[in-house]
Amino acid sequence: MGFIKGRSRNTYSDGVPTKESSSFKGISEQQLEEHLNVARYGSFLLTDAVRPSFDLTVVPSSGWRRDTYRDKETCIDVPVIMASQTREKLFDLFIDLLDPLGDEVDVVLETSHEARRGGHDDLYREQIDLPILKSLLYDFEDSILNDGCVGIAVLNPRVPMEVQFDEHKLLIMYGHDLEPFEEVLRQHGLWRSETLKFITEAEHIHSSTDEFGERFSDLRYQLGVEGD
Repeated sequence: MGFIKGRSRNTYSDGVPTKESSSFKGISEQQLEEHLNVARYGSFLLTDAVRPSFDLTVVPSSGWRRDTYRDKETCIDVPVIMASQTREKLFDLFIDLLDPLGDEVDVVLETSHEARRGGHDDLYREQIDLPILKSLLYDFEDSILNDGCVGIAVLNPRVPMEVQFDEHKLLIMYGHDLEPFEEVLRQHGLWRSETLKFITEAEHIHSSTDEFGERFSDLRYQLGVEGD
């Protein structure tokens, strides 16, 4: 099925500072449609949630790298792993990365369905058993994978550790001990590359549909999450 699915599909660009610098400037509608319908880059298959820039500043690929996140409130540096995986293996990897968090977790649903462009809303659910959460996530696998306006964060504030499955369908892991996550990544055949670039590091396009918006509402109801 193509990336553009009639009038119900909505797309918007992100990750570019000005319209003048957009790689999509001046291209024809046919060129745009052909670009958006390309999902495979070598052995890497994208979900329907996102597409790279027209000039392919970053070519999607599998792998992971270490980074550091600086908390603006505490000014503390937190070790981070960022990972990218091909669509066929992505969701199972996400599910397995939740195991190091423990048996009971908190969940944050991140959505830009109703938010202004560039913003998003966070919806919280505290203390849910991990097996129950996994079962619910599998029920909504298709929309979680392919909705470019939805992300999920699962965390254990008592450890503390966190796994994000963001709107770009990248996996981001936070914590002072990242070895358990590294072991899961290795078990899934994903290897470290310090030169790896992610789709968020250049211009890119998000995509969603009205149907995905409705599915998100269903997921929110099933999880019993609350607004910020």
